[in-house]
Amino acid sequence: MSGSGSPSISVSQKAAPRGRIGLLAAMSIGIGGMIGAGIFSVLGVVAQASGTAMWLSFIIGGLVALLSTYSYAKLGARYPSAGGSVEFLVQGFGDGVLSGGINLYMWIGYVIALALYAQAFAAYAMTFWTHDSLTWLPKAIGAAIVLLFTAINFIGAGLVGRSETFIVSAKLIILLLFAGAGLFFIHPTYMSISQWPSSSGIIFGAGVLFIGYEGFGLVANAAENMADPKKLLPKALYLSVISVILIYIAVSVAVIGNLHISAILAAKDYALAEAAKPFLGNLGFRLIAVAALFSTASAINATLFGAANCAYMIARDGELPEVFSRVIWQGGSGGLVITSGLVILFILFFDLSGVAMMGSGAFLLIYACVNVAHLSLTSETGAKKSVIVLSIAACLFMFAFLGSYIYLNSKPAFVTMIALIPICLAAEWMYRKTTRRTIRARTQ
Repeated sequence: MSGSGSPSISVSQKAAPRGRIGLLAAMSIGIGGMIGAGIFSVLGVVAQASGTAMWLSFIIGGLVALLSTYSYAKLGARYPSAGGSVEFLVQGFGDGVLSGGINLYMWIGYVIALALYAQAFAAYAMTFWTHDSLTWLPKAIGAAIVLLFTAINFIGAGLVGRSETFIVSAKLIILLLFAGAGLFFIHPTYMSISQWPSSSGIIFGAGVLFIGYEGFGLVANAAENMADPKKLLPKALYLSVISVILIYIAVSVAVIGNLHISAILAAKDYALAEAAKPFLGNLGFRLIAVAALFSTASAINATLFGAANCAYMIARDGELPEVFSRVIWQGGSGGLVITSGLVILFILFFDLSGVAMMGSGAFLLIYACVNVAHLSLTSETGAKKSVIVLSIAACLFMFAFLGSYIYLNSKPAFVTMIALIPICLAAEWMYRKTTRRTIRARTQ
């Protein structure tokens, strides 16, 4: 797939004239891509690993993301393309099984992210349901919301797409109000250092939450539509990542400062809404829950639309099987159906924490690969190899810690995440052998 985070920008921005995207618009793309549905769903999962030191995990995860931002800034300025990560991998590794296999693994990463968003939607929807006896209902809701937006993408995705800007703005306002109000009601005892877990637990938490940062790469996808990407892109990338780190710290401090860790774990799948209760009451709980429903729904729509359309365009260029580009009905493609089907499989076979951990692990590997590809391009980008090597080490170190945590807590998720790597490479090799496909670099 092209880019990182929700890939919708890489499709929609291809048609935008050069110079249409300024600094604020570029920052909005990055902030919107990072502060997506993830913040509403991963807090409880992170708290399970890092406890009351959750805010420190957000800082560590943000620093790892900031290191990779360096490569994206340099690569995006030199190779401004809507292809984003795909372009960088082809430039660095060349046209081969490796670049194509990583590309396929990235698409699977988006499928996992979609499953996370759908399960988060179901978790918050269940807060409005008073009966606990229907254990199958959350899975059914998650699958249903994916099918709903699949149908919408077939008959008119633009109807929902026009509301994306409003939803992102409303979500940011609600989060900032929540954090701002919550900071005035903090219980210092809830944040005592004596309650912190081991250092490994804090790093585990940083690895789990990394999926909340992976969307910064969307800014690089918009580089070819900037008037001067060499100057504008680095500013937009760094400012958006730093802004999100600060927002995440404020939100996480408000959560752990107002809700005892046992209560956070009890409400793991909807912890953000539960944390609003102590100082905003039931009204605050409902406000955050409704915001989460809108946020996760918009994330599903944007990511599903972008993933399907990117698959269509890549297949049209001969880089994926023809079935992905085959128009089935009303402009909907085979890529849309295949993507939706895989998302539902992940929903049915894994819980929310499982897909969150797999998604973070997948994107840590992808960013490590982009950084490795950058090493061979430093003469073109002018980047410092020492910073790139540090970024690679940080991503792999975090992945190793996260991998051990996933293995201990969800062996099926660990096996799936690792097994998908050789599967994607083997699928790419077989497809190349039978079709003699090539990947064309989009910039020189």
